[in-house]
Amino acid sequence: MKIIFHKYSGAGNDFILINKEENPPFDLTPPVIKKLCTRRLNIGADGILLLSKSESYDFQVTYFNADGSTGSLCGNGARCSIHFAITNGIANNKEVKFLSSGKIYTGKLLSPNEVEFNLNPPEKIQTEITIDFEGKKIKGHFADTGSPHLILFVDEIKNELNLTANFLSEDFPVKQLGKKFRYHEHFAPEGTNVNFVKISEDKLFLRTYERGVEDETLACGTGSVAAAVISFLQRGIKLPVTVIPKSGKKLLVDFDFDSSHFSNVKLIGPAEETFGGYFYLTEEQNG
Repeated sequence: MKIIFHKYSGAGNDFILINKEENPPFDLTPPVIKKLCTRRLNIGADGILLLSKSESYDFQVTYFNADGSTGSLCGNGARCSIHFAITNGIANNKEVKFLSSGKIYTGKLLSPNEVEFNLNPPEKIQTEITIDFEGKKIKGHFADTGSPHLILFVDEIKNELNLTANFLSEDFPVKQLGKKFRYHEHFAPEGTNVNFVKISEDKLFLRTYERGVEDETLACGTGSVAAAVISFLQRGIKLPVTVIPKSGKKLLVDFDFDSSHFSNVKLIGPAEETFGGYFYLTEEQNG
């Protein structure tokens, strides 16, 4: 069975996007998802976006992590879905309303490759939590922006964790530490995404270990929003917040705050189709 796909990049967060309407009926199983997302051996991606029709909205999208799991919001994936729907005529204008993980979201195309995604207000915000980590007390912060995120300010943890490597270098232990915090008992049983944050010249520099990918990614949309929210509360960073992920592709996060409640949460940044093609599913793979 021949399946058409579109490869997308959202600020370096990359996805295999599949439109069900341009393909025969098929199922994506976790083993197939893992195989397709494996870099150097297949297409390679941080996850898969599966678009389909919706009776009440412009479209609906299901996001699968590279390990085959699903259920969480993907901010950059949502922006790529918005771009695809608008530029391919699935939506009739430059603003869309769609479903993801059973929730309603909106977004719009600001320019040919710049997309705004409107998120729901963050939940479960916790600041200055103490995490017992390898015999040390580590200060962290937490916000759920559709996916759970631990925020670690490098200047708050560098002494406890002996962080001597340059934050932007490959030697900075994002994967090593991220994996440990991701599975920490404090966040059991679901686990969490882990974000390392450095603020410089009113910009937020971000490096993220994503659960489901189980590695550092070049960008993370919901992580960018979580980091911006916590940086606003803890450090008074100015709005809109400029976020620089590992890819170097700038993201903007903006929102309203009335002393106790967040609203009008926006994630803005680049989204573009980088290439397309097709792959084959055997009858056995298709269930």
